[in-house]
Amino acid sequence: MPDDGSRQPPKTAIRPRREGGQGAVVAERKAARTKPPSLYQVVLLNDDFTPMEFVVMVLQQYFQRNLDTATHIMLKIHHEGRGVCGVYPKDIAATKVELVLAAARRDGHPLQCIMEAA
Repeated sequence: MPDDGSRQPPKTAIRPRREGGQGAVVAERKAARTKPPSLYQVVLLNDDFTPMEFVVMVLQQYFQRNLDTATHIMLKIHHEGRGVCGVYPKDIAATKVELVLAAARRDGHPLQCIMEAA
């Protein structure tokens, strides 16, 4: 596979090494390690005004939950005051929060959706 230059080469550390009075330079490679992205929970908060059916619809439409799972999460939100809808990388979690808030406002509901570090 040809190298298109999109991958970065491993970092190289150059350390001078003097053996026997000679000025040889030895290059050592360190493997670059990438850490996985931080994950965030998307959480819906209970209120006394948003219909349960709307919460179930949000869980199905924006979090791809089936009816049984969406109903279970909705009841958890109703009884415990909050429920985790999913865990995602930061950008995806933030987008889902904005989509849910926009849908709630569009339908005139005060539903709150937040993200927290997982």
